[in-house]
Amino acid sequence: MRAAVVVPVLKQGKPRAGQGDAMPAPQRSNEARLEEAVGLAKAIDLTITEGMIVSVGQPRPATLIGTGKIEEIKALLDEHDAGLVIVDHPLTPVQQRNLEKEWNAKVIDRTGLILEIFGRRASTKEGTLQVDLAHLNYQKGRLVRSWTHLERQRGGAGFMGGPGETQIEADRRLLQDRIVRLERELEQVVRTRQLHRAKRRKVPHPIVALVGYTNAGKSTLFNRITGAGVLAEDMLFATLDPTLRRMKLPHGRTVILSDTVGFISDLPTHLVAAFRATLEEVLEADLILHVRDMSDPDNAAQAGDVLRILADLGIGEKEGAERIIEVWNKVDKLDPETHEAITEKAGARENVMAVSAISGEGIDALMQEIARRLSGVLTETTITIPADKLSLVSWIYSDAVVDDRQDNEDGSVTLDVRLTERQAAELERRLGNGPKPAKEDWER
Repeated sequence: MRAAVVVPVLKQGKPRAGQGDAMPAPQRSNEARLEEAVGLAKAIDLTITEGMIVSVGQPRPATLIGTGKIEEIKALLDEHDAGLVIVDHPLTPVQQRNLEKEWNAKVIDRTGLILEIFGRRASTKEGTLQVDLAHLNYQKGRLVRSWTHLERQRGGAGFMGGPGETQIEADRRLLQDRIVRLERELEQVVRTRQLHRAKRRKVPHPIVALVGYTNAGKSTLFNRITGAGVLAEDMLFATLDPTLRRMKLPHGRTVILSDTVGFISDLPTHLVAAFRATLEEVLEADLILHVRDMSDPDNAAQAGDVLRILADLGIGEKEGAERIIEVWNKVDKLDPETHEAITEKAGARENVMAVSAISGEGIDALMQEIARRLSGVLTETTITIPADKLSLVSWIYSDAVVDDRQDNEDGSVTLDVRLTERQAAELERRLGNGPKPAKEDWER
């Protein structure tokens, strides 16, 4: 389908009293917004005939943009024979309806476009459920007097009965019934995920989650580290459903790496709510890798969007400083001078690693840093595993660092190991020397 992209730019108001000295958040350039909107449209195979930035001094309640620009855009649509207009801004149902009448074309706002992309990308049952729920909640507010010709249907037993259920009310009721049904199915998904997490806690492998702006290179980095075959393309929202894989760190420790959906600015709130079950994987993570595309001029604004979404999920600035490593990706795309400057800047900061998921530059150093951050405070100790508990030896090799081993004549094994306090407590429990798990843990 041939489509045009319109990016309304609202003029910023004056800062409030007392905010003049505050450090302003990085702002995305208008050209970058247009490029991103065109990229979103191309992600669902649309042919973009025109892309334009429209300055909006005072938003119109009926149409958002002024009548002059509406007529100008109408002429361009007729010239290029475009039947779809994507407005990169949230539209009210009334604004969407009025613009469709003015332009005689289908109009989709930013939220609707993102939902369309998510609907195409969802491949698992869980992903489909989440997208369907978000889409129905979005559609529920779009039923704007579409059935006025049926608004005076007769109802009741007698001829003089009052007006019956209008068509718009019937549609809303049907949508609400479907929403309730999907919410019940998603509750089962949440319970299933909770069971999976409980099982993972019993085999305490640390969890490392990848987060970042869409198209920052998370899936490419995921494939580079784990060897998985996750779809990775130069496309916004190339992957949607979360993927988890086990991987070995340099010292042999096993961890679980989680690849999550990419974030984006102005992510619809009901979409965040629908994907809560998926995004909770980030909350459970022991370490978060915030992947940034350093070849993108607007990467600072993108990073701000990611941090705001993490804050909405409950990962504040203080906690994030302890759990987040910034991964400055795509340094292979930089010119030599910028590459050297970025690498030096990353090396001077404690929680930053400069890498290229394509060439492999910096990946070994990143793996070493992950291992260091997850190791905690390692304690050296010598333990003897009795002959009837030898099944624990494989667990010790996978989760701790074994420096020496001695096989004894009575069948027991003596190991010199380095392990964290949590691992030591788990080992004591498995040996029968520590406290047993609570009753609710066994029930889970």
